[in-house]
Amino acid sequence: MTGIHTSRTITRRRALAVTGGTVAAGGLAVAGYQSAFADDTTSGTEATATASATSTGDACMTLMSSVTEGPYYLDGALVRKDITEGKSGVPLTLRLTVVDATDGCTPVPGAAVEIWHCDAWGYYSGYTTANPGGSAPAESEDGSTADDATYLRGYQIANANGVVKFETVFPGWYTPRTCHIHVKVHTGGAKEDGTYEGGKVNYTGQFFFDDEIAQEIFTLEPYSRHSGSYTTLDNDMVYDGGGASSGLLTLKAVKKTDPARGYKGSLTLGIDPDAENTGAGGGGEGGTPPSGEPPADAPTDSATGSASAS
Repeated sequence: MTGIHTSRTITRRRALAVTGGTVAAGGLAVAGYQSAFADDTTSGTEATATASATSTGDACMTLMSSVTEGPYYLDGALVRKDITEGKSGVPLTLRLTVVDATDGCTPVPGAAVEIWHCDAWGYYSGYTTANPGGSAPAESEDGSTADDATYLRGYQIANANGVVKFETVFPGWYTPRTCHIHVKVHTGGAKEDGTYEGGKVNYTGQFFFDDEIAQEIFTLEPYSRHSGSYTTLDNDMVYDGGGASSGLLTLKAVKKTDPARGYKGSLTLGIDPDAENTGAGGGGEGGTPPSGEPPADAPTDSATGSASAS
């Protein structure tokens, strides 16, 4: 890591991993897709039907173990739908449905979903001097302020149907990871001063993208300016091949013949609202950040109890 790190309005928090959350699999993932892309102003009758649809079957009761948050988490992300902050890339509308896996997969209104991910060249805000691997343009020529940005990070609060929506861009990649988005689900807190305060983390995980779609996106600008060896899902250190139950997003092209127009991504997250675990995530998910070492004040393996998955 190089460059000078100045004081920020957001502070780093030590690595945190929780267990007891899930990404729903099978039919629930389909139900979640349908409900997530329904109009946010769903009528009472339609909302009841949606809740019933997501509660059918027992797929959401298969809880997925959380993974470590990785070395690029920053505390204090803003509550906002559009998290791009001017970053360019293929548009991605992300809709997520949070349900209670311990109560018939009913919606969890008020749940706070927090996401963060790298930009088209593999850089995270707050850590922009970390080398993403391969050959990529520099994120910023001003090393003194490069890490002050907060792009591609944010919270949304679930509506009555448990749905949140983010407007972002398709993530890029960095060595040695596949294309992914980090996620935390919080409950019990509240919006305060533009961010989310209090409560507890019920789930920490990652979302993943189909290899074929991702590699097509990476041939487009600005992604194509980052060259090197891309890690596929089969070779990723975190994704375990379980499809939706392991965080694989359902993706729908805005226009099939023109991927540059963007994608809609969706998934249902079944959580246990009573679960909280601030210890280590599952084993075997370790990895080093792109630069080989995290910044001096970033989370370390000793803080997580296991190697951090970036």
